[in-house]
Amino acid sequence: MESRATANQAYVILKHLRQIAEEQTDISVRLNNIMSIIAQEMGVDAASCFINIDDNYLELFAAHGFAPNAMHKVSLRIGEGLIGGIAKDCRPCAVSDYKQHPRYIHKADLGEDAYKSFLGVPLIRRNKAIGVLVIESKDTREYTPHEQETLETIAMFLADMVSSDEMSEYKKTLIKERGLVTRERIKGLSLSKGYGLGNAVIHRRRHAVTKIFTEDKDKELERLTLAHQKMNEDLDAKFNSTKLGIGEHMDILDAYLMFARDKGWFKKIADNVMSGMTAEAAVERSYEDMWNRLSATTDPYLKERLHDLRDVADRLQSYLSGDFGESGKSNSDNIIIIAQTMGPAELMDYDYTKIRGLIIEDGTPTMHVAIVAKALNIPVIAKIKGLFDEVKSGEEVAIDGTEGYVYLQPSKAIKQKFQAKIEEDKRLQARFIELRRHTSQSLDGVRIGHYINVGLGFDLDYIESTNCDGVGLYRTEIPFMASNVMPDVEHQISYYKELMDKAGKRKVIFRSLDVGSDKLLPYWAGLTEENPAIGWRSIRITLDRRAILRKQMRAFLEAAAGKELNVMFPMISDLEEFAEAKETLMLELEKEKRSNRPIPVKVNVGLMIEVPSVVFQLDEILEKADFISVGTNDLAQFVFACDRGNPRLTERYDVLSAPFLRLMKEIADKAAKHKVYCSVCGEMASNPIEALALLGLGFRNLSSSGSSYGKVKCMIRSTNIEEVSDYMQILLNSTKKTLRPQLIAYAYDHGIEIY
Repeated sequence: MESRATANQAYVILKHLRQIAEEQTDISVRLNNIMSIIAQEMGVDAASCFINIDDNYLELFAAHGFAPNAMHKVSLRIGEGLIGGIAKDCRPCAVSDYKQHPRYIHKADLGEDAYKSFLGVPLIRRNKAIGVLVIESKDTREYTPHEQETLETIAMFLADMVSSDEMSEYKKTLIKERGLVTRERIKGLSLSKGYGLGNAVIHRRRHAVTKIFTEDKDKELERLTLAHQKMNEDLDAKFNSTKLGIGEHMDILDAYLMFARDKGWFKKIADNVMSGMTAEAAVERSYEDMWNRLSATTDPYLKERLHDLRDVADRLQSYLSGDFGESGKSNSDNIIIIAQTMGPAELMDYDYTKIRGLIIEDGTPTMHVAIVAKALNIPVIAKIKGLFDEVKSGEEVAIDGTEGYVYLQPSKAIKQKFQAKIEEDKRLQARFIELRRHTSQSLDGVRIGHYINVGLGFDLDYIESTNCDGVGLYRTEIPFMASNVMPDVEHQISYYKELMDKAGKRKVIFRSLDVGSDKLLPYWAGLTEENPAIGWRSIRITLDRRAILRKQMRAFLEAAAGKELNVMFPMISDLEEFAEAKETLMLELEKEKRSNRPIPVKVNVGLMIEVPSVVFQLDEILEKADFISVGTNDLAQFVFACDRGNPRLTERYDVLSAPFLRLMKEIADKAAKHKVYCSVCGEMASNPIEALALLGLGFRNLSSSGSSYGKVKCMIRSTNIEEVSDYMQILLNSTKKTLRPQLIAYAYDHGIEIY
């Protein structure tokens, strides 16, 4: 049977579907009627809609042409069969005789024995499939690209219907009828620690694209142009404001602004409008096209940029609908924001002083919004599927960012516990402020050099708020990653000089450009590798592209004119590599002298200890280096051959194991022997119990994250380092997998403050 679907027919189908969707009948009845219309108008024998019942299963919710009693009896695992595969991959599938397909699975209850040809498309919401729409015919045939496009357009309409509050309530009714219990405490991934209690605010549920086609292309193009212009004007005003009180935030938001202004993206939307789509449908289609092209990439930079593009598309949709700004409004003084995904600009739409927590369904630690929220001491939890559709605005929610739990409609007892935790956190913050007047000195009088790590613009505020000894690590790659073009020498000088001015007389250690692996630049091609963590990255890139390294060294020298300059090179693997990098800096210093330009009063050159091979050359290296700093994040993953970003391995290996601690002690001992400044700037220095172990191993300089500085300082000032050192000598002989429990018990027994 040949399909009768044409461009005009798609318009007719959607017109019928809209009429059915607005009927005052049960949603299950409407869905079945919609399937009948699709089958009739597209000239096929059967149509069906499978919807995600939970995170693991799809269930048949509506059908035409199948067994009458099949509804809600036929289910498939995500990834099972052709339909489950479409849901897993978020990609269409067309087969002329699907019973011959290797993924075909027979479902007796469905009554599909008479059918052969198959076309299925995903119902996509926020980059994931929430269902699958299928048409089938009894004859063997090939579906045309136009038929697939028509079905995808219908799927856009159905996706909004399937993700509605009405469907969410319908699913809950089904769950209750089956005797299942709804979720009350849910485990997620903690991205920012802390406790929050408040009323849920569902972050800007996107408006349904109810009208797909337009009869006035010019009018739609004008609407699109005006909305795009207004959006960019408001973004410029927002980015130039100091509303958040966290200093300059342009570094984080540059990537977002880049997409908003991108002419190529806007042209694709405009082309969709001129093909006959409404502005709203054109925005959605252009995003889905981009998603289909890039979703399979393994490049983490491109994956993060897809999140940015989703945020910009949603923002443009809100300007088209005329309701921009509504998402940030709430009558409550204590709000918990629940979002499927979110951009940093969207967080700025809210009054951040009222935000008690943020829950993101699709979140990663590197997301810009998670970084901003963490800087504002807002607890963040991610990776809780379905919560966006499950919770309604106004419902009470408690968020435990320390353990990674979310409580829905918490009981009185749970709320009392959370209120106590929140009050305790307030007292702790007051304690950190009070500690600002004191140095990081142990109970037995050992002075610890206590520094902070700086990357983003707002990190600079921690220099004053913590009264730290200086900056132990400045991640110079952050401005490179935030920009859509390579920063020239002048721009780099402005970044580095701002830091030097903010630090005053405090020590500042610059790390040279550390890119590659999970830190990719949008304007560099050829960095995708099978094993990026141990591939062409960091100093290996800049030594090969020497002009980039020379320019950065020149920027360091000019920014630090009249002051002391400390430069360390990352990912050094052997002595020769360090010597080569150091020589590059020294040659630039000589050029500055010959040009009679102001130069630093002193230049110190060091390296990061991240690659195990340098430990075997450490004596020779320490004769050439002015200082060293241990990057425990990379060092640990290389020692254990363990991908630190793999959630399956996060609890398998521990830096507080005797083998790793013995390696760390060897580094500290050799640095002391050669009288070379030695610090730790990895995550161990930001975790109080791990930092306690470092003190016991002999490290006397730590560089913590700004948000963790106060906790580590409390630990230092409540510790007798001589006693801890004696205890560590005993622990180093242990064969246990981790010494963490012993160290925690020691801290409690000796009154050491670990928060």
